[in-house]
Amino acid sequence: MTESPPPSESQADAPSLGEKGIHAMAPLIRFTLLALYLALVLPLPLMAPQSLRPLLLVAVPLGLVLVVAITSERVEVDSNGIRVGHPPWCAWVLRRGWQLPWTSITSLTPVGTSQGGKVFYVRDQAGGAFLLPQRVERFEAFLQDFAQRSGLDTSTVNRISPPWTYRLLAGLCALMLGGEVVSLALALAQPPI
Repeated sequence: MTESPPPSESQADAPSLGEKGIHAMAPLIRFTLLALYLALVLPLPLMAPQSLRPLLLVAVPLGLVLVVAITSERVEVDSNGIRVGHPPWCAWVLRRGWQLPWTSITSLTPVGTSQGGKVFYVRDQAGGAFLLPQRVERFEAFLQDFAQRSGLDTSTVNRISPPWTYRLLAGLCALMLGGEVVSLALALAQPPI
């Protein structure tokens, strides 16, 4: 009697065809974008003229909530179809998204980007084109699940950008935030003029 090999990581993460799978934005991408926002806007209230500070003290947290909402996009797959959208707490504001039943999906169309990458559009029977999410967590499991349910070949689909680009950006954001903290500490340590 022969034993079957253990399932790969993507096979172990992929839900069975009867289950619902939810794929959020990859944490590395989400937290890098949040760190970038913070690194760029946190110093603004301190650098702004006195008359603008109250406005910025309100705008910066509201902007953070908006960035958290935008980066909370998720993909849901189940036996009926695929849905790309946001969770209920922010879906009423961010009305973008799409959903398709598996039976209406006909093909994947690759399109080159200006940066040399490749995005894929999910085509339906009515001729619509919907951007396939390529920044989700457990991406390989998502692709396997999508391929099984839609019957389409996803072997040429990759992430839109390699993880090292987000790691580099995360490192740069950490340096910027660190520099801002040091600058603030030095400014507070100096006697008033």
